[in-house]
Amino acid sequence: MALQWLSLVATIWLQSISATNTNFPAHSSQLKLIFSLSQLQLNNLAFASDAGKLLGFVSGVAAVYLPLWLVLLVGSGLGFIGFGVQLLFLLTNKVSSLPYPFVVLLTVLAGNSICWLNTVCYIIVIHNFPFDRQVAIGLSTSYQGLSAKIYSEFVDVIFKSSSKSSPIQITRSYLLLNCILPLVVCFITSPLVREVKTTRSQRLSCGFLVIFIITIFTGTYAVLTSLESTKGLCPPVVIFIGVLLFLVAPLVVPLMEKLREKMESKCMIRSSGKRVTDGGSMVEENVRVVNEHGVQDEGVFVCDDEEMGAKVMLKTLNFWLYFCVYMFGATVGMVYLNNLGQIVESRGSSNISSLVSLASSFGFFGRIFPCLLDHHLSRYIFAVALFGRVVCTMIKRMENVEIPII
Repeated sequence: MALQWLSLVATIWLQSISATNTNFPAHSSQLKLIFSLSQLQLNNLAFASDAGKLLGFVSGVAAVYLPLWLVLLVGSGLGFIGFGVQLLFLLTNKVSSLPYPFVVLLTVLAGNSICWLNTVCYIIVIHNFPFDRQVAIGLSTSYQGLSAKIYSEFVDVIFKSSSKSSPIQITRSYLLLNCILPLVVCFITSPLVREVKTTRSQRLSCGFLVIFIITIFTGTYAVLTSLESTKGLCPPVVIFIGVLLFLVAPLVVPLMEKLREKMESKCMIRSSGKRVTDGGSMVEENVRVVNEHGVQDEGVFVCDDEEMGAKVMLKTLNFWLYFCVYMFGATVGMVYLNNLGQIVESRGSSNISSLVSLASSFGFFGRIFPCLLDHHLSRYIFAVALFGRVVCTMIKRMENVEIPII
């Protein structure tokens, strides 16, 4: 079970750095100045990043034929090419020779790389947590909201004094992080993102509770450290180290589970006389409990849900509800965030990084709260109405629009 939790922690790390498109508003104004773009051309670049996800099905097809670690590395490689080529032209001072259509193509490629990382995360979570897939997916994907916060704090560490930073240096920093950081994290987590055989246990609820508590403290810390008053009191290095510590904090669950497994194995060895009889009764008990939940063959999960084909999926109400929610809900927040840099400048402020971090932090809360409510409500009242879930999803998708510009 320790490997089961370790795979979830790995997906959390991947999701926290996967949304490279969310830091676009933090350097969009500088990018507009460097590439001599009009506002319409800048909007097209933001659209191109999201349009790359229209080809996300390619990563799903690749996951059928390729090992997951290779899919992960291919996705990070696409992002490395998409952002790296732009960075190369900036470093060689040949920006003027880079055609705008080529920049759009590179942005599409970088946007598509996010889908490859997400595909691996979804496959691992669904397979390793078959009966808790909703809460596990909700937990891991909620960390996408922290991506902009992580990248912004990293850049703040590089440029402690804004007076020493130029627009081209800030843009270089974001492009460098966008192409290097996902690649490094993918190399680190590639041995951990694997499918493991799991058995049902009541300890899963305790593990999810611990991670939920960690996420709430993480979101609170992210919001507080995004405020301008807090940034003036704490050095950027301290804030960034705190963010890293909260990202590492979920490792507590697999470590405690591993410790428990070692203690149980020692106890079983010491009580070798009772192990045969007690072990036999324990197996029978587990089989009885597991069978009630549809588990077969020595506690290995066999999920009741069957694979759904594309034609069948298009005929379901749930698909079209999700499609409409994502189309008309998430789009509003995406348009707002993509233009956040220009909105801040129009209000006579230059503190774009702090507002992007604040929007990212509230976005993290907006993602985690519906997951938390769904998890606990489904336990106490058996099921939440589908309409209620859709309403919660709409609120989650539109929470970024409600952030005021001060």
